[in-house]
Amino acid sequence: MSWNEPGSPKKDPWSGREQQESPPDLEEVLRSVQERFSRLFGGGKGSGGWSGSPAKSIGWILLLGLIIWLLTGIYIVQEGNRGVVTRFGKYVETTMPGPHWHIPKPFESVTVVNVEQQRIIEVGTRSAGRSSQDTASGEALMLTQDENIVDLHLTVQYQIKDAKEYLFKVFSPDATLKQITKSAERAVIGKNTMDFVLTEGRSEVAEEIKSEVQRMLDDYGTGIRVITVNLMDAQPPEEVQPAFADAIKAREDEQRLKNEAEAYANEVIPKARGAAARLSEESEGYKQRVIARAQGEAGRFNQLLAEYEKAPEVTRERLYLEGVQDILGRSNVTLVDVKGSSNVFYLPLDKLRQQSNTMQFPAEEERVPQVQESSDSPVRIMRPSARGREGRGQP
Repeated sequence: MSWNEPGSPKKDPWSGREQQESPPDLEEVLRSVQERFSRLFGGGKGSGGWSGSPAKSIGWILLLGLIIWLLTGIYIVQEGNRGVVTRFGKYVETTMPGPHWHIPKPFESVTVVNVEQQRIIEVGTRSAGRSSQDTASGEALMLTQDENIVDLHLTVQYQIKDAKEYLFKVFSPDATLKQITKSAERAVIGKNTMDFVLTEGRSEVAEEIKSEVQRMLDDYGTGIRVITVNLMDAQPPEEVQPAFADAIKAREDEQRLKNEAEAYANEVIPKARGAAARLSEESEGYKQRVIARAQGEAGRFNQLLAEYEKAPEVTRERLYLEGVQDILGRSNVTLVDVKGSSNVFYLPLDKLRQQSNTMQFPAEEERVPQVQESSDSPVRIMRPSARGREGRGQP
């Protein structure tokens, strides 16, 4: 019923104010809250769990909440990770693996960064699955020094070496790495020819791109370390691939023929060098042999000269006998004295010749046939007299 309703005893809102009930006492409210908490934690009236004044109970509640809030600051950094602590967004410290504590939120917060994980970005390709890859528009085509276009795909494997720099120095480190890789790739490819990039220079190009990317990352302070740069695919554009395949085949044939020629040269040259060395050694041996023989002949002549000066007649006779013996020993002629005898037909000439061939003159090293004279033998070696030899001018 409203206050101005007809028939109502209260004519205005202020009438009867002294008869209204006063608001509940704050102490009574706190006491009721205490009882409720006591029942909640297993206590009741008369129990000593939450006895005391309401202010003391509120203190216990605040203390419990403070303890719980402080416990939320405990965190554990796993192996291979780093914890970056910030206070109101400002860097405070980097914590190593293990249990740590920080001032709970909203004062401090922790960001855990994995510094051992190997991450990968792709330039020129985008993964459409584990086995298939699609060419990213505009990323794969590079212009070489000789003004050719190369379709190049590569991947970059990297790690985080400084968690602080990775989080605070650059807004988006991964996107920055990809842009830097594109720039370094175009710069390196632009300094090399197409044949070098597609054939023997692939590893060198990848290493040069890696060095250039790492240098730019360090300049920007991204906190990233490049592990490897892999050239997944390098080929000319589709329009010229058949012609380029023919050129590669011709180059391979050229290299194969060069290898065969080098193998043949490696086989022939050692043989020629060996033959040349053998001929050189033989000529040197022949030279030494001829010199030694000449020296021996000269020494022998000097010895004969000394003997000749001592006894000319004897020396001439000896030289004559040695000469005749040498000549007759190498001939098949046998001189037979048949004066008044016909026994020549019964002589064993073959045995005499064999016997004479087996005999050796004492002063010579070679074997010369020798026939001894006897008074009753009809076989004699005819010798000219010393006078006759002198008349013929023989020594």
